[in-house]
Amino acid sequence: MLIGFVIAYLLVSIGVGLYAATRVRNTADYVAAGRHLPLYIVTATVFATWFGSETVLGISATFIDEGLRGLWSDPFGASLCLILVGLFFARPLYRMNLLTLGDYYRLRYGRTVEVLCSIAIVVSYLGWVAAQITALGLVFNILSDGAISNEAGMMIGAAVVLVYTLFGGMWSVALTDFMQMIVIIAGLFYIAWLVGDMAGGVGTVIGHASAAGKLNFLPALDPADIIAFLAGILTMGFGSIPQQDVFQRLNSARDEKIAVRGTLLGGSGYFLFAFVPLFIAYSAALIDPELVARYQQSDSQHVLPQLILAHTPLFAQVMFFGALLSAIMSTASGTLLAPSVTFSENILRGTLPHLVDRQFLLLTRIVVVVFALLITWYATHTEETIHGMVENAYKVTLATAFVPLAFGLYWKRASTQGALGSILAGLVVWVLLEIAAPDATLPPHFAGMIAGIAGMIAGSLLPQTLVKPVHGHVAAHLQTQHQPHAGR
Repeated sequence: MLIGFVIAYLLVSIGVGLYAATRVRNTADYVAAGRHLPLYIVTATVFATWFGSETVLGISATFIDEGLRGLWSDPFGASLCLILVGLFFARPLYRMNLLTLGDYYRLRYGRTVEVLCSIAIVVSYLGWVAAQITALGLVFNILSDGAISNEAGMMIGAAVVLVYTLFGGMWSVALTDFMQMIVIIAGLFYIAWLVGDMAGGVGTVIGHASAAGKLNFLPALDPADIIAFLAGILTMGFGSIPQQDVFQRLNSARDEKIAVRGTLLGGSGYFLFAFVPLFIAYSAALIDPELVARYQQSDSQHVLPQLILAHTPLFAQVMFFGALLSAIMSTASGTLLAPSVTFSENILRGTLPHLVDRQFLLLTRIVVVVFALLITWYATHTEETIHGMVENAYKVTLATAFVPLAFGLYWKRASTQGALGSILAGLVVWVLLEIAAPDATLPPHFAGMIAGIAGMIAGSLLPQTLVKPVHGHVAAHLQTQHQPHAGR
């Protein structure tokens, strides 16, 4: 019955996604839902940006092993990212009425910076989407009691997400995210109530976690620990800001106020609700300590689903796996669409300038398929954990794309030469330190960001001799409202 429910739920998700496809008439509909989304759907899509396999399986497993100190990047850094986007980035970016974040880099700095930053953004999604596909494989493997291998489960999950994302684009992402957010909240709150009661109540679970040192969050008064704390939070807090999926959600809002409020509400909701899976997973330490000890030796990501299968009735299992699949698919669909759109718009389109809108829409869908195949291959061949893949995903954008975006919006003297200096300095320092000193006190990607800031300031203040400056484009876009472009 449980497997039958899962199949039915997957079919419903595909149906909703295909229904959403009837609203897609052009590229703007496919990429930004025609900029028609109301506040409640924008909030749901922003919430679903991060609430995926990492939240339900990844950080809950890390919490069991390491406590809150292991979660500096997520949910703390991830929530910080969304709050910062809502406060400082949503309004100016929404006013520019762009199709992708890569378009910003072109308008502000020129074609070369556009391509370099877009490549960094696309590469960063490799681990993030692969984490969702890996989680789908894990779920199908557990539900089938091993009859479906992890690899086969990944392929099934990737195919489902691909089908409804391919045709409906952002409309499919938005409508399925809203449906899936309802399932996530209802399912996990019910499971938390049921499991918490089995463990002796909320106070008992929290008290046990506190006594075990799992609630220690702040770093020790030690320079190395403080640096690790800051790097852990800011890797996702800053590195996730220059991301197409985050931009795509705020850019799909009906108006500027909804873009800001939806991002802030979605980010706040994510931070608060991310603790529910932690509570459920840690309850296992009181309900079945042997189960926790057994899977800590092999893979702590199995603790939560195995607890549900072993100690709850069928209805609770249906609710949990429905919520889990919702969380994974809502994130997977958005993060599959985002890099595909970026690659089509900011890398391919520049080499194919005569494409009409209909041709570009077809090209984007082809890229979605290719990217889905690439991600599935990567997911089936990596041994990295879900949490590890997500943590590593945003190192490249932190070192290369964040500084040009932030300085470009808030420092008038930021120049194309400065942006190129920032990208080069950040990339070189990050890569060299990853090779020479990956476990250094100052993490390589964090050092790369600092080098990027130095490169931006130096390159912008020095005489502009290397490249021709780009003038006037951003100011014009900030003052003029226009429809998302169909061509260049």
